Amino acid sequence: MKKTSVLIVLLSIGLLASCAKREPVVTINTEFGDIVIILFDETPEHKKNFLELVKGGFYDGTTFHRIIYGFMIQGGDPNSKDDDAFNDGRGSPGYTIPAEFNDNLTHIQGAVAAARKPDQVNPDRRSNGSQFYIIEPEYGYHSLDGEYTVFGQVITGMEVVQTIAEQPKNRSNNRPLEDIRMKMTVKSMSKKKIKKLYGYEFATEE
Repeated sequence: MKKTSVLIVLLSIGLLASCAKREPVVTINTEFGDIVIILFDETPEHKKNFLELVKGGFYDGTTFHRIIYGFMIQGGDPNSKDDDAFNDGRGSPGYTIPAEFNDNLTHIQGAVAAARKPDQVNPDRRSNGSQFYIIEPEYGYHSLDGEYTVFGQVITGMEVVQTIAEQPKNRSNNRPLEDIRMKMTVKSMSKKKIKKLYGYEFATEE
């Protein structure tokens, strides 16, 4: 009888552990190394959209088409897959996403945010459906807070972001002279494992 009770307890613990919330962890692979990011629950539309694009292979073969040292690196434009350098920065999946501003999600170093068209033609500040940028400087870039939706955070690989930001570029449009292509993958991890592997701490571990 005691053995049965112990077995039930162990099974219950295992079931609870397996039901613990897991988080998608996205890896951006580049020739300079990997950039690993997590996505925020506070921006559910951006999180869902980004994951769908990653899983569908949308970003594979796109480039970081705009780089500014001391500011950010930008990518995710499907136009950057072709040989026409002049259409980079103009593409999208054909839709936008409603802004999801959050006072607690700011443009700190490593912030992942959605690019968008200017206020003049986009007064609701809707995000481009695929283009994103990553903040590079240590002090962040807080003048953009409340202007663009921050929906993720780099948890390892900032040295890769900085290396990309330093690459030679065309000064007229900040496009790298050599294509910096990316491939993305996603895997699910517990918050405890993310903390152990990357040192990133969530507000809660559940």
